[in-house]
Amino acid sequence: MSAGTIIVIVVVLVLVAAAAAVISMLVRRRTTERAMHGPEYDRLADEVGPRKAQAEFAKRRQRVDGLGLRPLSDERRTAYTGQWDVAQEQFIDNPAQSVRAAAAMVASVTADLGYDVTDHEQLLKDLSVYHGRHLDGYRHARKIAGRAGEAGTEDLRQALLDYRALFFDLLESPAGGRREAVQAPEETPAQVPGQRPWQQVTQGRHWKTRSQEDADGVPVRRP
Repeated sequence: MSAGTIIVIVVVLVLVAAAAAVISMLVRRRTTERAMHGPEYDRLADEVGPRKAQAEFAKRRQRVDGLGLRPLSDERRTAYTGQWDVAQEQFIDNPAQSVRAAAAMVASVTADLGYDVTDHEQLLKDLSVYHGRHLDGYRHARKIAGRAGEAGTEDLRQALLDYRALFFDLLESPAGGRREAVQAPEETPAQVPGQRPWQQVTQGRHWKTRSQEDADGVPVRRP
């Protein structure tokens, strides 16, 4: 094998290695953005491309960091947690009112943290910076809350869970909203001693879907 051929092979290998490194870096960056912003980043990246999406989120982050967000005091967290417990328990007798109360608490804690709540579309963009992984659920919950009087029990139950995911993510936000991505709370089969209230889901017949009702032979309490 000639020296020229060896040089060509080496150059090709170097270029392949460099391309692989760049691709790996882009994949890691997209994974990081997805973990922080959730589907919000994917949606924007699909619309305008990853590079423009990154630039847009950098712009949003700069705006949010300039809002002067402030963490809640322990007293405020405790108060909000107690209010949530009351609203969740209310679901048994009045699901629609329970969801409306949850919507009001999300709005209240958002304002308490220092977000500008006067423009809802801008608020969604601001929340996408540190709470984007919960925004799809939040949008769904708002739609259900808007017709809470006509919505079915299962839709209202899901809306309450969607509100809860964002509510407690906001409640635990440190100063400026910065933190590592945290998995959204999921339903658990039973309450576990020592867990925080937002890591548990109220158990009982009023949480069951109609398919679960049919399987168990136990009627679900409905409004």
